[in-house]
Parts: sequence; C-alpha cells; structure tokens
Amino acid sequence: MIAARAWPASRASILLLLLCLAVAAFAGLAAADVAVPSLTGRVVDQTGTLTAETSARLEQKLKEFEARKGSQIAVLLVPTTAPETIEQYSLRVAEQWKIGRKKIDDGAILLVAKNDRKLRIEVGYGLEGALNDVTAKRIIDEIITPKFKNSDFSGGIEDGVDRMIGVIDGEPLPKPEPQHEWQAPGFDPSIIFNPFFIICALVLGHILRMVLGRLPGALATGGIIAVIAWFMVSSVIMSSITGLAAFLFALFSDSIGTGGGRGSGWSGGSGGSWSSGSSSSGGFSGGGGSFGGGGASGSW
Repeated sequence: MIAARAWPASRASILLLLLCLAVAAFAGLAAADVAVPSLTGRVVDQTGTLTAETSARLEQKLKEFEARKGSQIAVLLVPTTAPETIEQYSLRVAEQWKIGRKKIDDGAILLVAKNDRKLRIEVGYGLEGALNDVTAKRIIDEIITPKFKNSDFSGGIEDGVDRMIGVIDGEPLPKPEPQHEWQAPGFDPSIIFNPFFIICALVLGHILRMVLGRLPGALATGGIIAVIAWFMVSSVIMSSITGLAAFLFALFSDSIGTGGGRGSGWSGGSGGSWSSGSSSSGGFSGGGGSFGGGGASGSW
C-alpha cells in the first residue's frame, strides 16, 4: 500500500525534474551569444556613440594607415557581449572579420562593450611583438579609459587608435601591395564563383525546375542559395548578389550548357587579381589575418 502511494509521488518528482530541465534549456537558448556584426567598414558602431564626423575621421585615418603600412585596424562598439566575456566575443569577431593580411597577421581590433563598461584590444599574431599584452594594457589604462570615465568616448577611441598606429609603425612589416583602382567596394567575386555555389545552383536548379517549372524553380534556387551565402559570409549585399547569380544559373543553365558559341561569360575564377582587402574606392574587408587571443582588456 505504501509502495503504491509512493509511485505517483516519484513519478511527479520525475516530471518536475524534466520540467526544470526544459525551463533551463529554454533559458539557455534565450541567452544566446551576441551575433558578430558584418564588417561594413573600419569603424562599426552599433551603439550610436560616435558622430558621423568622428566615424568618418577615424575611417579615413585607418584607411591612410593601411595604405602606408599595410596593417589593418578596426574599431567595433557594441552594447554588450553577454553572456560571453569580452575576451570570448572579441576572439569570435577576430575569427570572422579576419583583420590583417593573410600569413602576415598584422591586424588589431579595438572593441568597446559600452553597457558592460569594458573594452579590449585584440592583436593578431604578427603584431604581438610590438603591440604586446603589456603595451595594449597601457594604452587602455593610460589613454582610453581616463577619457571614457569622463564620458569622452570619441576622444578615448581616437587617442587610443592614434597610439596603436604609433606602436605598429615601429614594427617592421612587409610593404603593402598596390591598391586596385577598379575593384568594387567590399566586393569579392570569388564568393559568387565558388564551386560549391555553382554546383548547388546547377543541381538544385535542375531539380526545382522539374518540380516547380522554370521561373519558379529558378527563383526558389536563388532564394535558397542566398540564405546559404548569408550564413557563410554574414553580408546581405554579397548574399543577395550570390542569390541573383544562382537564379540566373538556374534559369539559363541548360542554355549555357548547349550554347557553345556564347563564349565564357561565366567562368570559375578571376586569375587571382581579386583580393580580400581594402580598395581605394572605399570598400573594406579583412585580409585573412589570424588571431590567437593576444591583447589586453580593461574597464572603466
């Protein structure tokens, strides 16, 4: 009799435990990591702290520095990095943006989490000799945070960037390659001509055209490829262009396959003349630099 009464209570305890686990799982999903913003320029301010004039001045200064030295510096302001620490979030930003030149790894990021009252200087492998942890910490503590404490965020960021530039200038680095005047701002056609997207567009387009018809199938193909591209590059512009290219591939792929005499307007490469870097016309993208967690953090 006692055992019979104990069973419902035990079952209720199990159900309560499962409910608690479900609530905990839901809370974990709600506290998802802050998304890394798209690299739209050398200065990305998601807090509205910097004036347009300040952002433009910083952008021009960093552009001139890159053209002269080759090294890349980016500034990012976000409201918070929670639930991650600023170190964890900063490294995610560095891994996605890839500031600095490939194999030279001469990039640096100044990250400010305004609501958290924290900031960090993330340093690429190639700059850890000059902009080492101790130097980065001194820039934060002696130059940036004193102005932040007085709510002079623009002054703190500009002075901090000036000091970072001064330190990096003392580091012997390879000379920057000549800029391509004809390169479109922030445009990397290697994404569109990626074999993965081409194969997906051809195969998926063929299947969807058979099921939905030529135009609806091509539209569906373009939409699916655009979504995949957005997840890969986190750029609305590039994913839209890739989706449009996939739509055209799907719409005319049978014509391309049998046209023969139309030339080679759709090709699988660009001869290596397109690079992932900044252009003199104002576009900006990371150059493929690597980071390993070097740098320093601070608060105010």
